[in-house]
Amino acid sequence: MKTIIESERLLLREITLDDTEEMLRLYSDPEVQKFTGEPVVTSMEEMKKAIELRIKNYKKYGYGRWATVLKSGKQFVGWAGLAYLPEFDEVDLGYRFLPEFWGSGLATEASRAILNYGFDVLKLDKIVAIAMKENKASIRVMEKVGMEFEKLAPYEPGSIDAVWYCCDKKLIAKNKSQ
Repeated sequence: MKTIIESERLLLREITLDDTEEMLRLYSDPEVQKFTGEPVVTSMEEMKKAIELRIKNYKKYGYGRWATVLKSGKQFVGWAGLAYLPEFDEVDLGYRFLPEFWGSGLATEASRAILNYGFDVLKLDKIVAIAMKENKASIRVMEKVGMEFEKLAPYEPGSIDAVWYCCDKKLIAKNKSQ
């Protein structure tokens, strides 16, 4: 599978059906799913359907959530990438990693590389990131990569408020020069 983004320690590539078992390991972990607003996934069939949707989105938008693997050993650690949110007409930066890789800086490393790709290669004007306000680790990643708080607002009608961060190419350039 072709690498889309490469960083110091990571390779990001499209998720395929060959990743079903690893993706199920990620999505079936209650700690991983705790701040996502999504239920724990319990079946291979359900995971395959979710991966098939991602594959369609790659074709439709030209980007998506990508499998994230360590360069050394090619070990699957989770996913990170962009998703178009049609209900908001926004492009969202997201990441989800296996717990054994939390706190290692991988989400920050992947997010920086993805923002650069989004602005330099995809020529996006703006990228947002959304997290539950209780998800302090995710919010810290957003801040470390130069995103700024935009608003506190529900992600879905009737849901609890989430924090929305955003950035554009100028903001990223400003933060790099500081």
